[in-house]
Amino acid sequence: MSNKGPEVLETKIEKSLSLLKEELATVRAGKANAALVDRVMVEYYGTPTPLKSLANISVPEPRTLLISPFDPKAIPEIEKGINMADIGINPANDGKVVRLTIPQVTEERRKELTKTVKKIGEETKVAIRNLRRDANDDLKKAQKNGDLTEDDLKEEMDNVQKIIDKAIKGVDELVANKEKEIMEV
Repeated sequence: MSNKGPEVLETKIEKSLSLLKEELATVRAGKANAALVDRVMVEYYGTPTPLKSLANISVPEPRTLLISPFDPKAIPEIEKGINMADIGINPANDGKVVRLTIPQVTEERRKELTKTVKKIGEETKVAIRNLRRDANDDLKKAQKNGDLTEDDLKEEMDNVQKIIDKAIKGVDELVANKEKEIMEV
C-alpha cells in the first residue's frame, strides 16, 4: 500500500465517526440539545429549508430548547416542520419564539435508548470493519501485482489493523459516553 493508503483509510474512518457523532446527537436523552432539531426541515416560501437556517436555536434551561425565528411569520411553518420531523416533542409558541420542552425520560425508555445507541454503534463498527476488508484486499492486489513483498504486505496489514482497532475503540467510547448521558437522571 502506498503512503496514501493509511491516510485514505483514516479519512474514511473519520467520516464514519463523524456520522456516528451526528446520529448519536439526535438521540434524545432527556436534556435539551440543539442537535435534536438538526434534521428538521421547514417549508419556507415553498422551499424546504433547514430549521437552523431560519432561526437561532438556544438552550436557556437544561430541558428547554428555544427557537427564535429571524422572521416571526415563519412560526406556524416551523411548528409544522417540527411536528413532521416526528421528534416526539410538541412545540409551543408565544408569537415570538417556539419552545420545545423536553419531557423527563422514564427508566424503561432510557433502556430502550441505550439499546438504540448500541445498535447505531454496532452499525458503525461494521462499516469500519468493511473498510478494513477493502484496505486488506487492496494490499493483497498490490502484493499480487508485485508492488509489495510478502513482508511488506504483513506489515501494512498490521498497520491497517492498528488503525481499525483505534477506530473501534473510538466508537466504543462515543457509545459509552452517550449511554452514560442517557442513564443520568
